[in-house]
Amino acid sequence: MRQFSEACERNKGPILDVIKPYLQHSNEVLEVGSGTGQHAACFAAAMPHLIWHTSDLRENHPSIMAWVESSELPNLRKPRTLDVSQAVWPVNQADAIFTANTCHIMSWERVLDLFQGANRVLKPGGHLLIYGPFNVNGEYTSESNKAFDASLKQRDPESGLRDYEDMNRVARHNGFSLVQRHEMPANNMLLAYQKNSAF
Repeated sequence: MRQFSEACERNKGPILDVIKPYLQHSNEVLEVGSGTGQHAACFAAAMPHLIWHTSDLRENHPSIMAWVESSELPNLRKPRTLDVSQAVWPVNQADAIFTANTCHIMSWERVLDLFQGANRVLKPGGHLLIYGPFNVNGEYTSESNKAFDASLKQRDPESGLRDYEDMNRVARHNGFSLVQRHEMPANNMLLAYQKNSAF
């Protein structure tokens, strides 16, 4: 039951180019919300020095598992069940956390849980890498993002595009500093945070 996403296929190359430098000294990475499993298979193959841990809600495991099995990569792990609101995550320590296209699907409360959980799991100096569409200063960065946000809210009023400044505020509150905001294709961004050593 290996699912295929055209969006994942298009964006995996640009994402890999951005995250690779952040992960060059990492050993274990937790992906929160592995979705179809495509990103995991691509990134684990491109960075064989990493142990790549996949995770998602249980209903998304079949496709992730199919990608894990078909890739036959020794550094790609089977999916763990992870709801970010859990007090204890199934991977309790990692050098980095990567998540793509999750913050606009979660409620804002779950976004707060994501940062809190990342603070518990990441080692000091570890990176939290968040990819997706975001607003800036409360404004949409494109008409397509505006339409996408409307469709998300129609399906679930608690979902929707998050504001870049709000993400940074929550990051600081949870002991993270923004390293860089990377502008990505198709009006997306990759927000690179680092856990402060003194937090």
